[in-house]
Order: sequence, then C-alpha cells, then structure tokens
Amino acid sequence: MIYLDSALVEQARQLTTLPWVKGITTNPTLLAQSPLSPTETLQQLAHLSPGELYYQLLSVDYEAMLREGKQAYELIGEKTVLKIPATERGFRVVTALSPQITCSVTAIYHPIQAAIAAEAGAKYAIAYVNRATRLLGDGLALVREMAQVLRGSSTEILAASLKNPSEAAQALQAGADHLTVPFELLQAMTSHPLSEETVQAFNQGGRGIL
Repeated sequence: MIYLDSALVEQARQLTTLPWVKGITTNPTLLAQSPLSPTETLQQLAHLSPGELYYQLLSVDYEAMLREGKQAYELIGEKTVLKIPATERGFRVVTALSPQITCSVTAIYHPIQAAIAAEAGAKYAIAYVNRATRLLGDGLALVREMAQVLRGSSTEILAASLKNPSEAAQALQAGADHLTVPFELLQAMTSHPLSEETVQAFNQGGRGIL
C-alpha cells in the first residue's frame, strides 16, 4: 500500500483525487507543522483518511507511553496504527499494546530490530530509507536485510524517508511491502515525461469514440 506522509488537513482532503493512496502516516515533526492542535489535526485526519492513520508516541516513560497509545486509540479509533520507537522500552510497549491496538516499530536501523518487532507483535517495521543511507551508507541494503529477517513472519515493511520516485521503486524492489511519501512525491510518482509524450502522440494521430 501507499500512504501519504503528512499531517496537513488540506493535503488529506485531496486524497479523494488519489484513490490509490490507502492511508496517512504522521510523526511529531509533521504534527508540529499543522496549524491545528494535534488533537484536532488527528480527528480531522481520521475522518479524511481512507484507511489507517499512524500516530507516533512522543512519551519516553513506559507508563506514559502506554497511556498515550491508549489515548491515541480513543481519539482515532479503529484506523489507529501506533508508531513506537525501536528501543528496549518501545518493544515492551509494543508487546503490551499490540493485542488491542495495531502497532508499528519505527526508526529501525538494524535488521535484528525488525526481528524483535515481529516477536513483540508489531504489524509493521518501518525503515527510514534515505536517512539510513545518510547515516549508515545504504538504506536499501537495510530494507533487503529486514526482508530476509522477516521472511515467514506476519510483520510487513513500511519504507519511509523517500525522496524521489526512483528511491521509492528501489525500496519496493528491495523488499518493502508499503511506502509512505510526502504529497509532492505522490504526485511525481504518477507520471513520467515519456508517458506524457506517448499520450500526446496517440492523441494527435488517433481516433476514439468521443
């Protein structure tokens, strides 16, 4: 599936024109860019999202993380996917919440973290592809290694931090099951200059029923 990576309500409203986009992912940085409060933003996004809506926990204390996750679920409802950091504490939170709330593990930078995410009950393991390339040297290699580790499990890979259509395609080729991309990249992924030229050529010399 392909998700919109944004917390801007105006962008979410445009998803009706992009029916191949199946949900919305957010994070604390994106929520800070919304002119609305986080609560109001999430309420509106939940109404507009055609499917899952991801919310990333900001708390760092175990008990506070549990409370925040439950509050997010009360706010968003059945569309909720919690994004929980790949830390020792985060994995404990996933284990506690995943039987009731869909969970993902975010900020994975080593394939063994993906394996732990699967054991903890996470539905998704999130790799920041471009950021991993900058920090580790090869974000696509990370996706490939995660795919190998997760083979046979029910945990799926969501590729984030994608900067262009080629990187998005390469993430899928490396083994990602899903992509989340900003609105501008969603639009860029739908076309190619040669596609436009080909359509023009058919239209100039062809005939149709209208």
